Amino acid sequence: MTRRLPPLNALRAFEAAARCGNFTRAAQELFVTQGAVSRHIATLEEWLGKKLFERGRHGIRLTPAGQNYFASMRVALDHIEHGTRQLLQSPDDSLLRIKLPPTFAIRWLIPRLSRFHARHPKIDVQITTSHKPTDFDRDDVDLSIHSEPHPPTGPGYRLLFRETLVPVCAPGLLQRDPPLKKPADLARHALLCSLNRPQDWPTWLAAAGVRGVDGNRGLKFENAGMAYQAAAEQLGVMVAVLPFVQDDLASGRLVAPFLLRVRTEGGYFMAWPANRPVPQRVRDFEAWIASEAESAQT
Repeated sequence: MTRRLPPLNALRAFEAAARCGNFTRAAQELFVTQGAVSRHIATLEEWLGKKLFERGRHGIRLTPAGQNYFASMRVALDHIEHGTRQLLQSPDDSLLRIKLPPTFAIRWLIPRLSRFHARHPKIDVQITTSHKPTDFDRDDVDLSIHSEPHPPTGPGYRLLFRETLVPVCAPGLLQRDPPLKKPADLARHALLCSLNRPQDWPTWLAAAGVRGVDGNRGLKFENAGMAYQAAAEQLGVMVAVLPFVQDDLASGRLVAPFLLRVRTEGGYFMAWPANRPVPQRVRDFEAWIASEAESAQT
């Protein structure tokens, strides 16, 4: 069936003019004259039978019909741009691109990554760290790892491990005043946490039945990795995600002053585009990291 599309050059001129809010800037972006842009817009308006711009002494303004059409055109052209960029920059089968939070990368993945490389020496790994949610239609990544407060539904996800909260501190902090023998003693210590995880302390304190301790006070850091370092330097007590401090607890660099561990509904998940064929490099990484996560928990 033949597609019924307006002139494509006219569409480009309209999208640029609507985005720039000015025929002159649109012309500069498209490397044509202002008159050419104006003619393209007039052609498109005639083809559609709709007025897209209000012209006035002080410039142009989208009509309601133009605003709706611009929203559709912007999405369509974004998809075309993304698909083109992916085609031009498409990695070969040996490059695995991963996006994940910096704390997960530093405290969990990187110490184990040599084992993946030993098992799959032909796969090169490219790591990008970010707390922003992954949009596989726009981000040039093969998979992401992220935390979710509740298990996501649908295909394209795999649980790596649940989140278990435990307060930790440097051993030297236990030798100093004020004492830290029971959860209520936290009232006299600095609480350390990540700005990205504001509910961790309130969740643990509620489970411990502690009253009179404000879980939102204390020292807050841009990411949890900085808070873990602050705990090691005896600045206070950090509420940690257990898998991220298991090595520190085993080595004695950090200690858990209380027995209570609080398991939340959240967890860390691996995700990949569910609407595309899954490359073998992603399957290989999924099998490896699932095995590592299971081993770490047992």
